[in-house]
Amino acid sequence: MYTWSYSSISLFQQCPRKYHRMRVVKDIVEPPQEHLMYGSAVHKVAEEYIRDDTPIPEKYAYIKPQIDPIKALPGEKLCEHEMGLTRNLEPCGFRDKDVWFRGIADVLVINGDKARIIDWKTSKSSKYADKKQLELLSLLTFKHFPEIQSVKAGLIFLVVQDLVPASYKTEDQAEAWQKWLAETNRLDAAYANDVWNPKPNFTCRGWCSVEDCEHNTKRNFFGG
Repeated sequence: MYTWSYSSISLFQQCPRKYHRMRVVKDIVEPPQEHLMYGSAVHKVAEEYIRDDTPIPEKYAYIKPQIDPIKALPGEKLCEHEMGLTRNLEPCGFRDKDVWFRGIADVLVINGDKARIIDWKTSKSSKYADKKQLELLSLLTFKHFPEIQSVKAGLIFLVVQDLVPASYKTEDQAEAWQKWLAETNRLDAAYANDVWNPKPNFTCRGWCSVEDCEHNTKRNFFGG
C-alpha cells in the first residue's frame, strides 16, 4: 500500500511518469536545491521562535513581524505538527504501519472549536499560490480534533510579506473528500495497472529530472 501526501499527489497530477520514477522506481533523486534548503532553515527558525521563544537570528529578522501575530494568537500552538489517516479516514500516527495519508502543519493553533493553520512560504511571489495544501491540512485537522468546527488557514509568504487566506467548515468535509478520493482513485488505478503515462507540461522544457523522457527538451537538445 502506498502513502500519499499533498506533495506526492501534486507530483502525480503534474506527471504520472515522473511520479513513477521518483516515488515507485526511485531511480531519480533530485539534488538539494538552495531555495529548498533556505526554506527549511526559515521553517526551523519560525518553529523554535514560536514553540521555545528562541530568538530569531539577525539573518532572518525580516520574518519576525509576520510571525509575531501568529505567536500571539490564543490557544494551543502546535509546530510542525504531524498527522496521519488510515485508508478508512481514521486518525492515526504519522508513521503508523497503516497510515495512508499524511501531512504536516507548520503551525496549528487549537482554540476551543476553532483552529488556525499556517503554512510558511519563502517563495518570492504568491502569484501561483496553491491553497489545496491548506484544504488537505484542514481535513486532517477535522479528523484528529473532532471538536473543531471551523478552520481559518493561510499561506504566509514571508519574503514578499503576503497572505493567501482560506477557510473551511467541518460540514464541508464530505464534499472535499469526494474530490480528493477521485484523485486517489486515479493513483490507485496507476498502481493496479502499472501504467504511468507521461503528461507533458512546462517542466519538460529543461526543468524535469526525468532526462531520458522523450518529452524532455534537455534530452532532445543534447541529442539524447
